[in-house]
Amino acid sequence: MFFASDNSAPAHPKVIQAIVQANQGYAMPYGADTLMDSVRQRIRDVFEAPEAAVYLVATGTAANATILSVLCKPWQTIFCHRNAHIEEDECGAPEFYTGGAKLVLIEGENARMSPEHLEKTIKSAGRGGVHNVQRGMVSLTNSTEHGAIYSADQVAQICDIAKQFDLPVHMDGARFANALVSAGCTPAQMTWKAGVDAVSFGGTKNGLLGVEAVVFFDPRHAWEFELRRKRAGHLFSKHRYLSAQMDAYLHDDLWLDLARHANAMAARLSSGIQALEGARLLYPTQANAVFASWPRAGHRQAHKAGAAYYFWPFDQSLEGPDNENLSARMVCSWSTTPKDVDEFLAVAGG
Repeated sequence: MFFASDNSAPAHPKVIQAIVQANQGYAMPYGADTLMDSVRQRIRDVFEAPEAAVYLVATGTAANATILSVLCKPWQTIFCHRNAHIEEDECGAPEFYTGGAKLVLIEGENARMSPEHLEKTIKSAGRGGVHNVQRGMVSLTNSTEHGAIYSADQVAQICDIAKQFDLPVHMDGARFANALVSAGCTPAQMTWKAGVDAVSFGGTKNGLLGVEAVVFFDPRHAWEFELRRKRAGHLFSKHRYLSAQMDAYLHDDLWLDLARHANAMAARLSSGIQALEGARLLYPTQANAVFASWPRAGHRQAHKAGAAYYFWPFDQSLEGPDNENLSARMVCSWSTTPKDVDEFLAVAGG
């Protein structure tokens, strides 16, 4: 009954096997391994983008922050949702790696940017000339920090507004696979066909040991990214171990199968929680995260039984009236089982 985060799940056995296989003999370092050639072609095929520049880093923070550093100057803005991952969970890395670019926060339900508020905010930016930060770029998180997704049409709507002002768009896709299978579209439709310029293509939250892909659909950014990755300390010497993970992830659509399973477990959990007395969802369940509240008595029982999940917000206590609702975030992963979900529901009901 471990729902604290998909980051907490084990790596998939096929990924571990791929790393073991890659550990045989010698391989060229720094991304010159032959496995990386396979990964690069696989990702280009997945995104229907034969000219895309493709790189690997070990963390989502590195992927996001280095992409932002390429697309945004220090005196510019990064327009993102108030609850975007780059705002809430990167410890200032976007500002650090860009040399001081300013995050400008956009409102919107379920952590999705409101197109109307985005357009209004972009229009008002930089009016004071040299005295103001200038318009820079747009970044969206898919799936969002509240478990919702942007459909391909919603992504296109955000991108259309950005392009009106000649602004590039980045997609934080730490849970890209979960968003994609929920939206029922292709990777190309979700990204460059909708107007996205670069994507952080996540794997760590979906069964990998630790690797994320950076994809620039315009290869003119490639050399600058390579320099920034090296300067930031994120160019792996023994790169083949990153390549092996991503290669296994993409083989036979493993990445999609894992995401479908995680989403299905979240749907099962969401449906079961709504059936509990006094329970309600905080946000719609569209990917692999469930946000809900139910009476404290049920939380006590769940914790007593060993269930792991986060209160949302964190500063809530098991001490207090039994019938008072506490809110929580629960995240399902590729390794979550129906038994895990059903056992949790049995004890969370009080």
